[in-house]
Amino acid sequence: MTGADVRRVAGRIRWYVRELTGESAYDRYVAHARSHDPDAPVMTRRAFERSRTDALEADPREGFRCC
Repeated sequence: MTGADVRRVAGRIRWYVRELTGESAYDRYVAHARSHDPDAPVMTRRAFERSRTDALEADPREGFRCC
């Protein structure tokens, strides 16, 4: 396996982990917000995560959190 192969595999693993953990959701939000209204303020990562968690907990169809 060459160095390029290792980097490609590592990049795919990184992409998968970011998608699995939801880390890439903030990046998609920022890209969407800036493309639709570049002058509008963008939520911080902390505010975005809080908003996302609140939305998930408010809708029982999205998942159940027991604790």
